[in-house]
Amino acid sequence: MTAPVIHSLREQIREHILEGIISGRWQPGERIVERRIATELEVSQTPVREALRELESLRLIESAPNKGVRVRNLTAADLEESYPVRAGLEAIAAELAAERLAVDCSALEPHVAALYEADRNADGTAQVRHTVAFHRELVRAAGNSVLLHTWEGLGIEVFTALSIRWLGTVQQSYAEEHQELVEAFRRRDPRIAELVKGHVLGCAPRHEG
Repeated sequence: MTAPVIHSLREQIREHILEGIISGRWQPGERIVERRIATELEVSQTPVREALRELESLRLIESAPNKGVRVRNLTAADLEESYPVRAGLEAIAAELAAERLAVDCSALEPHVAALYEADRNADGTAQVRHTVAFHRELVRAAGNSVLLHTWEGLGIEVFTALSIRWLGTVQQSYAEEHQELVEAFRRRDPRIAELVKGHVLGCAPRHEG
């Protein structure tokens, strides 16, 4: 019965490293020392290595022979690449979830309320957290575990936070856009997949060239 403990330990380490990247503790191009993290968290290096491997698959860090592991120098183009994929996945989710959300939007509504509060306070952290939570609930409502797993594999929370932190990709009102989506589900708008897709693509960072 130790597997869940190991899994949660790896998750905790992964969250610790992610928080360090998002908060700016580790800057783009900076080396992440496996042994130092293990010492800091009082764990062995194995789960740290596993957590770093996961983050490498999300393209947030990179490893090179004899150079160790570093935070990737992500460009606007890198951050932008995930958005068309995400938009496609969420358009599918919207179609699959349309009937369920037309009847009951209670999973989405608390996040819209929280976004109105975050907009009022210009709280960027809360804006990211509740925007991502809203979209996760939308995808979850589709009732398709493959879709949810694929969506979560895009590391959307991290990329959204990094877009805002590194590129200043900020929207004036997060709440109103999400409120509009809730209303579209409620009225069974036949264009719901296109509306969701357009909304996601509208959040993508812009880059020159």
